[in-house]
Amino acid sequence: MYELKTKETDASVIEFIESVDHPKKREDAYRLLDIFTEVSGYEAKMWGPSIIGFGHYHYKYQTGHEGDAPLVGFSPRKAKISLYFAPGDSEREQLLQQFGKHTTGKACVYINKLADVEEDILKALIQQSIVFLQKTYPNE
Repeated sequence: MYELKTKETDASVIEFIESVDHPKKREDAYRLLDIFTEVSGYEAKMWGPSIIGFGHYHYKYQTGHEGDAPLVGFSPRKAKISLYFAPGDSEREQLLQQFGKHTTGKACVYINKLADVEEDILKALIQQSIVFLQKTYPNE
């Protein structure tokens, strides 16, 4: 049976941020920590070795695959900062059009630095993602 690699851990979020090599990226990570904590209302937790997640939800797909994931999160990676929002909601796409300089993957939004994006839109994306996931995957 498939086992999720990305699980909530007891690792220190602050120690992880302090381990980020690039000073500007570390500074952005602390600002993101403040923004995500304030907007989500959840305490930051490490998910796997490198994702800082907020809240969690349990998903179950029609294929039978299920697991737990953070509602929203981010990771200050070497190349870019990864932002984790819920995919599949048209409101997300509308917000991203106003977000600023970014690229997207299936579930991730990638930015080079926080100064490249609109902070108000970031806050709206966090809020929208949480509402969408809590509606899509209500606690059972």
